[in-house]
Amino acid sequence: MTRQRNTGNRRKPERPVKIKEGEVITNIEEQQNRWVEHFKELLNRPAPLNPYNTEAAPTDLPIDVGPPTIEEIVMAIRQIKSVKAAGP
Repeated sequence: MTRQRNTGNRRKPERPVKIKEGEVITNIEEQQNRWVEHFKELLNRPAPLNPYNTEAAPTDLPIDVGPPTIEEIVMAIRQIKSVKAAGP
């Protein structure tokens, strides 16, 4: 039991699930069926009647993709916190 607590391999007890009318389901199979029903309703919705007006993003943005300038390098070095290791 102690090893399970330390490694985190303990299963959490099943939580009660309610049907749409508010009644609690205790049978595991009925709970699983209710979850299936819930996610089918959640994920299988009809398309909206008025879809959003989506326009293509402009592709001719003035972005400089050349090598960085000396000024950009100096500014980046100044922004680095001292005595900090790089990485996650």
